[in-house]
Amino acid sequence: MDRAGPASSVETHQKTRNVRRDPRVAVAISDPQKPSRYHEVRGRVVRTSTEGAAEHIDQLAQRYLGGPYPWFGGRDQVRIILTIEPDRVHSMG
Repeated sequence: MDRAGPASSVETHQKTRNVRRDPRVAVAISDPQKPSRYHEVRGRVVRTSTEGAAEHIDQLAQRYLGGPYPWFGGRDQVRIILTIEPDRVHSMG
């Protein structure tokens, strides 16, 4: 696989510390209408960046929540974008 895609987190969260220690990750996405249907991506984080991360989470919130990101931990959080290079993609259902 040669395409990399982004994920998002907060600088101080456990996920970020774990990725820095071991960059291997898995992301699973399920279909709310049919829970047995899902897609899974396994790969590794090849880059982290704070540049554009706050805008990225706001764009995702607009798309999936229909409004601005609620900033649960406060707007002073340092958000980061994790770029994932996939090794394996699996789909079911």
